Amino acid sequence: MTEKKQLPEIKSLLLPKEEMLEIRRRGKKITIGIPSDFSKIEYRIPLTPEAVELMVSYGHEVYIETDAGKASSYSDEEYREAGAIVVDKHEEVFQCDVIIRVAPFSSEEVDLLRGHQTLISNMHLSTHCQETVQKLMKKKVTTIAYEYMENENKCLPVVRLMSQISGATSITLASEYLSNSRNGKGVLLGGVTGISPTELVILGARTAAEYAARAALGLGATVKIFDDNMFNLQELESKLGQRVFTSVLYPNVIRKALKSADVVLGAMSFNSNPSFRVSEEMVKSMKPGSVIIDLNISQGGCFETSKATDLKNPTYVKHGVIHYCVHNVASIVARTASIALSNVLTPIIIAIGESGGVQNYIKQSNGIRKGVYIYNGILTNKDLGDKLHIASKDIDLLLAIF
Repeated sequence: MTEKKQLPEIKSLLLPKEEMLEIRRRGKKITIGIPSDFSKIEYRIPLTPEAVELMVSYGHEVYIETDAGKASSYSDEEYREAGAIVVDKHEEVFQCDVIIRVAPFSSEEVDLLRGHQTLISNMHLSTHCQETVQKLMKKKVTTIAYEYMENENKCLPVVRLMSQISGATSITLASEYLSNSRNGKGVLLGGVTGISPTELVILGARTAAEYAARAALGLGATVKIFDDNMFNLQELESKLGQRVFTSVLYPNVIRKALKSADVVLGAMSFNSNPSFRVSEEMVKSMKPGSVIIDLNISQGGCFETSKATDLKNPTYVKHGVIHYCVHNVASIVARTASIALSNVLTPIIIAIGESGGVQNYIKQSNGIRKGVYIYNGILTNKDLGDKLHIASKDIDLLLAIF
């Protein structure tokens, strides 16, 4: 590889025996690759320079593509100083044992893999195609999705953190697209003395909804929250510490709320049923110039009129309503999101090395096992299998074989 140093073997001879013993105790040495996601209009990076420095201290090698951290305000020099090996060629990163990124892997990138590796990234159920999955299976790789990974409390740590960021950021976006600066109708998101406050309707009552509601209430907006689970509604109201309008997803009640709404936020629970909850007829009834922000677009969206957009072309207008359907809203604040993601991934990567490799760690950790959707070339995620009409296997049964 282009910038790989030739000194590690010499340096190891100069280490005290106690230090060499400590390195051996730290488990299996792995090579970690971080490709650039910029071409995919994804600005987050999975590991910060501080995380890389820690990986290197455990004896691992980290290869990162040139300018991979630029959009998150991390320079190549910062990664070099942390001990990473910065490479110019895209394909070099794809030869590592473990490849970590934020965006899903494309069919062309799968062709670059040597096989029998581990890929960690977002899966994006709605965008996966049969060709890519079959190529991954043929390469005998193990793939782990952020969306399904659990921690010891059976929570989804990556989803929760990104939902917090997306929820708060969505209110900033809503305010921006209501203003004249984005050709909106020139409405202030919030409340001003003598003027009726703007209305925000939120579909969903989990993490993204909570952080969006907090931000909107702080500005003085009227917030109405809908969910199909009464416990979620009660829990959210308790967290907010104040009474807000809440309702089960009754069509007539939603229809009435949409007619007066200035902003509608799709924030249903992640990994729930991805079918839309708002029909095109309901969207037609909304006020001209109102804004829809669909945070569930990576799972198919909450609105019948939703279609995926990206950060370069984030919006379109349909039936007079501005639609914002970017799947990676957290990328707007890429540095904050990158630090949050790195905080989750760093202990996992270290644990993989300490346990003797990915296969051992998957057997030991039930939470990381939940994130595996291809194991040694065998599809293990039923949702993905059903979508692509590919037979899937129970990973717990497979672990008895491998």
